[in-house]
Amino acid sequence: MESQDRPAPRTIRIGSANVGLIGLDQALNKALREQMPEDAAVDFLFAAIAGENYVPMTAEPIYREALRVEYRRRQGIQSPAPGILTIRVLGSGCVTCNKLSGLLFEALQKFALAADMESVHDLDEIWRFGVTKTPALIINNTVKCAGRMPSPAEVEAWVREESEKLQVKRVE
Repeated sequence: MESQDRPAPRTIRIGSANVGLIGLDQALNKALREQMPEDAAVDFLFAAIAGENYVPMTAEPIYREALRVEYRRRQGIQSPAPGILTIRVLGSGCVTCNKLSGLLFEALQKFALAADMESVHDLDEIWRFGVTKTPALIINNTVKCAGRMPSPAEVEAWVREESEKLQVKRVE
């Protein structure tokens, strides 16, 4: 079936919302592989996602800026805004990965924290993090575990430790 051949959407922050974009991973990988200049990459990425996703005409500048930020992040040029807890769950999207995401949501809720959280399923990107075994958990660009399911207490300790380093403001 055609719908099964479609790539999974990649979630990125666009303005104040997280938006799933079909085809973004493939377009990002191509732009990185071809080492496109930043402006050309943004044009290429926008054309690629606009063909597969609905992009409101009035939101085009916001989408372009979000794509620029994501391209720079994937190149290692730009990191997330300071004071934001960044969490990446790396894996195939299996039950274990989903359970790890659930533990993270519970820890964030317990400590009343907000975070930029993303699930990474693309093998090329997983390998860019230096991870060879999944599931893996990365908080603020630090690999906390790989190839095993951490305990809820470990997840809570890592979230608390990294949020204290950043002095993250609690959600009210």
